[in-house]
Amino acid sequence: MSDPSTALERQIASQPEQLGAVLARPLPRSAVDRLRDATRIWLVGTGTSQHAAELGAWMFQEGGRAAHAMGSMAFANRTPPLADGDALVLISHNAGAETAYAGAAWTKATDAGLPAVAITRVGGELPDPVETVQKETSHTYTVSYTAALVQLARLAFELGAETFAPEVLARVPDAVRSTIDDPARIERPGRLLVLTGEGPAGVTAREGALKVREASRFPAEAYDVEALLHGHAVPLDGSDHLVTLAPPDTQGLTAGVESAARAVGIGVTRIEEASNLPPLLAQIPLTVRLQALALRFALERGRNPDVAIEGPWDDPALWAIGSPGI
Repeated sequence: MSDPSTALERQIASQPEQLGAVLARPLPRSAVDRLRDATRIWLVGTGTSQHAAELGAWMFQEGGRAAHAMGSMAFANRTPPLADGDALVLISHNAGAETAYAGAAWTKATDAGLPAVAITRVGGELPDPVETVQKETSHTYTVSYTAALVQLARLAFELGAETFAPEVLARVPDAVRSTIDDPARIERPGRLLVLTGEGPAGVTAREGALKVREASRFPAEAYDVEALLHGHAVPLDGSDHLVTLAPPDTQGLTAGVESAARAVGIGVTRIEEASNLPPLLAQIPLTVRLQALALRFALERGRNPDVAIEGPWDDPALWAIGSPGI
């Protein structure tokens, strides 16, 4: 990317260097210690941060940990049965007034006596956090998400997931740099952009669709590939475009869905991460490809990708609902 004209473009382009800087900082030992003896870990977030929680839970499971992802509102309002040995990892770039239910989830967990770790921006409000990056200046968050995934992988390694050893994580910034130099080349369809993938790639599909919607206002949807097959593909036609993501594609279901889509006249583009990264870490450069796609759609459509939440959607009273004490 050259001569970036928007904050989103600058944030996307900054990721190789910023992820390298995150990896160069030691993890707070206190955060690792709070999780080390946990027998069950709840990973909680909202929106993009919930996508990070879902991938983070799989990362922790690779270390043999019982880990479960939940949305912040669900954890705060429908708190699962908690027990001795439980711990919380809260992921929130802006825990506080901007993400009321994240603050409520933190309060719920700490009031229950759970060891709690926050993964949040530099200079955030929560105590003793695992920090990611400075507060983003575009509403379409990018680098804070990929930095959170890097920090989750580092925590998972400390908890026994050898998959995410430092020498493996060190390959992530270069993989992201290669992605920025080779963005996804997908034309806007007439009606709807649909993204899909298996498991972790399904999470990345949802994150990509969210970025496209926020940045460009173009209609995009995303599904895990099994859900797409089980009914969500029914109304799609040649005015839509299907984007499939890999890895993983364990039994070839994603490839099978591609074939079926082409057979009924739906355009299909597969984006497959070629870097030598484990499938969970491969979601980071895959995500960056979709961030760049969202930016291109926004510029082509004359939209400002840095302002996503505005008008009645930006009512402070609306965003304060769910805050602790309200």
